[in-house]
Amino acid sequence: MSQLIFMFSYHFMQRALVVGIMVSLCAALLGVSLVLKRYSMIGDGLSHVGFGALAIASALNLAPLAVAVPVVVAAAILLLRLRQNAAVKGDAAIAMISSSALAIGVISLSLSTGMNTELSSYMFGSVLSLSSEDAVLSVILSLAVLSLFLLFYPRLFAVTFDESFSRATGTRTEVYNTLLAVLTAVTVVLGMRMMGALLISSLIIFPALSAMCVCRSFKSVVISSAVISVFCFLVGLVFSYFFETPTGASIVVADLVCYGIFRLLGRK
Repeated sequence: MSQLIFMFSYHFMQRALVVGIMVSLCAALLGVSLVLKRYSMIGDGLSHVGFGALAIASALNLAPLAVAVPVVVAAAILLLRLRQNAAVKGDAAIAMISSSALAIGVISLSLSTGMNTELSSYMFGSVLSLSSEDAVLSVILSLAVLSLFLLFYPRLFAVTFDESFSRATGTRTEVYNTLLAVLTAVTVVLGMRMMGALLISSLIIFPALSAMCVCRSFKSVVISSAVISVFCFLVGLVFSYFFETPTGASIVVADLVCYGIFRLLGRK
């Protein structure tokens, strides 16, 4: 216990704890809808776009989040439009945009700062990369995401389970699909600073899949997913501190172990 208290006496660990819990909640809540709509890989695609935006912001000495958030939001809306286009299927659109953004990001970093630890920070995440300004902005945006999700929860539930019926009853499904995409984009950008571009999608997928192993109603899955996400984040953060492992990877391993346990419980 004394070691845990000492661990959280560092300011960067306090920032990581607060931001990590908020982002974990956002990712878990949105992840349920994304998994059920079979669109969970949007997190992976948007993370690559976010990597490109962060790399360009770094090359131009601009505020990372101020550049990445609007760029990734625009990419999320574009992916939603391409998904509705019969000529370009959803998975192909994600692959096309994510690979292009990743290539642009790598070139931007190589031309500006070189392939150094900054690239590793963007790709795999780093708790040390969270400044006080980033932490404040992350908390504000996370609160906005959580508030909008709770406010429009009934509509998001409707378009998740039966979009055709929702449209027939007068629900503006395009508006709520766009809202879901925008909230996901903001969450991905916030999580990238700690999880990295390669690992942030796991924060969206694993808690939802774990909760679905044992829960049957949408509400119970959402609540369980949020609890699992925060628990795995805390376990991964503590593990990474004591064993000096990358934080993002440690959180993913904790999510993987948790999924395996819930999978076994679901079979029984």
